[in-house]
Amino acid sequence: MARASRYVIVGASLAGLSAAETLRSDGYDGQVVVVGEEHLRPYDRPPLSKQILHGEWEPEQAFLRDEAYHDKLDVEWKLGQRAAGLDLDARAVILDNGETVAFDGLVVATGATPRRLPGSAGLEGVHVLRTLDDAVAIRAQLEGGPRVCVVGAGFIGAEVAAACRARGLDVTVVEALAAPLAQVLPPELASACVALHLDHGVDLRCGTTVQGFEGHRRVEALRLDGGETVPADVVVVGIGVIPETGWLASSGLAIDNGVVCDATLATAVPGVVAAGDVARWPNVLFGETMRIEHWTNALGQGAAAARRLLLGEDEAQPFAPVPYVWSDQYETKIQMLGRIKAGDEVQVVHGSYEEGRFVALTGRAGRLVGALAFNEPRKLMGWRRPIEARSTWAEALAQAATY
Repeated sequence: MARASRYVIVGASLAGLSAAETLRSDGYDGQVVVVGEEHLRPYDRPPLSKQILHGEWEPEQAFLRDEAYHDKLDVEWKLGQRAAGLDLDARAVILDNGETVAFDGLVVATGATPRRLPGSAGLEGVHVLRTLDDAVAIRAQLEGGPRVCVVGAGFIGAEVAAACRARGLDVTVVEALAAPLAQVLPPELASACVALHLDHGVDLRCGTTVQGFEGHRRVEALRLDGGETVPADVVVVGIGVIPETGWLASSGLAIDNGVVCDATLATAVPGVVAAGDVARWPNVLFGETMRIEHWTNALGQGAAAARRLLLGEDEAQPFAPVPYVWSDQYETKIQMLGRIKAGDEVQVVHGSYEEGRFVALTGRAGRLVGALAFNEPRKLMGWRRPIEARSTWAEALAQAATY
């Protein structure tokens, strides 16, 4: 097992914490330094658009571990300090205060930053949702019964819309695509997401884009591409994220929609790995290069990246999971396994769209590649193993017929 005198993790995130925990649990007893741009220790992001916005949790309930745990973990935290550069010759991370942090092994886990709409900078009432502070600020503005407009109907946007409707607020969702998640879901599955919003009283506007905002200091309305205006007191923009790689621009690391890694999460620079939203790597299970922005991926990838540092090239195994994501919207739990794409073949094998409880399998090129469920968590998870085993589409349908 390779040993180093100091491992540095840039990103006090779920992936970063997972990496630190794995270093310790796998026997490393040297220095571990975690650099984080926020002043907070790692917290859970899924509750931000769910329990926090619903008002069910207070902010402190989102933290992943307590102080006693962190003391035992024995990690040096450099919080409220942003990584501004990486000097690979000196093997040091450069912080925005001018300090340098030398490393023998490095985990890049800086995550991603939300995309923003042009013209929204400095306009009160327009928000993105990425941090705990974002969630607290949005929640405070929901108290007065505002008209809410959500831009983007991906998982974040849909969850914000659901949280606002649970508060009894009027909600409009503006989506540039023909349906929510249409870039990743076959049409019949995207249609199930449309029905979910409409059934809960959301004013869903698909196939249209925001051209600008009205309001001097505070947002009053959005202008859509057809000339229509949507009145809004609070706007939440959820139109995707950009990998946080700006600090690596002159480092020499390969950057292409994230930090480019091999199948084991290693970069081309010895002793430098990446994990979480910022990592782009070939998942050999699907024969596809991926960058995944989901909780389970950050957790697993943080651990795998740390082990890649500890084990070295000869012993490291490819990181090849079956991707998994869930989303709680209204009274519905949506879960996805595998790598679903818009052009996939679809077969409902449990329940039905009309019932609002179903499992649908997706196939591509004669192979089972994914499964999506509404309110069928146990039945969905039964399909992880067949996806992992590269079952053919015919084998999957035959198996479904025996359930």
